[in-house]
Amino acid sequence: MKLLLFSDVHGSPSRCRALVEQSRAVDIVIGAGDFACQGSGLEKTIGWLAEITKPFLVVSGNNETPEQLLQAIAPFAHIHLLHGQAITLSGETFYGVGGGIPITPFGDWSYDLDEAQATELLRNCPERAILITHSPPKGYVDRSSAGISLGSTAIAETLRRKRPKLHVCGHIHGSAGQTARLGDSIIINAGPFGFVHTLQ
Repeated sequence: MKLLLFSDVHGSPSRCRALVEQSRAVDIVIGAGDFACQGSGLEKTIGWLAEITKPFLVVSGNNETPEQLLQAIAPFAHIHLLHGQAITLSGETFYGVGGGIPITPFGDWSYDLDEAQATELLRNCPERAILITHSPPKGYVDRSSAGISLGSTAIAETLRRKRPKLHVCGHIHGSAGQTARLGDSIIINAGPFGFVHTLQ
């Protein structure tokens, strides 16, 4: 099964057009958050990306809330929001949690969760699922352009306990396009340029 993974397009029409083209060669598309810019332009961005015809799974970033994203995708039956929920497609289970984790320094416009809230939402992640979060795990594909580790301890602990086959994330632009492993789990900070991964 081929997956197209991306995150952090932040309303870029050129990136959205490129992702639509890339999606033609894959089976499932995963968008790991930050479709908007501080809540602005979300509907327009989703409209562009809705030209993707494959099953399309999304989580919110910190630039849009789950409620805003759910409203934006409502006209499109093939786009599914995951936020503390699972879905099974082609025999694989996907589980998602959105938002900035831990809380970012950006202020009121940013949709964030603290580590305790994230732990609660991640509790029901099935073992060996494909985990989708906006934020990366602490210590893995989570370094800013200044070299600071900004990931989530709750997500890292979930990877250790639940051993997802694949963890898709974004959020930390300085690590976009990078991959890592934690035990049995492959971790990909997808970034805005599209990352094609073949699920074994």
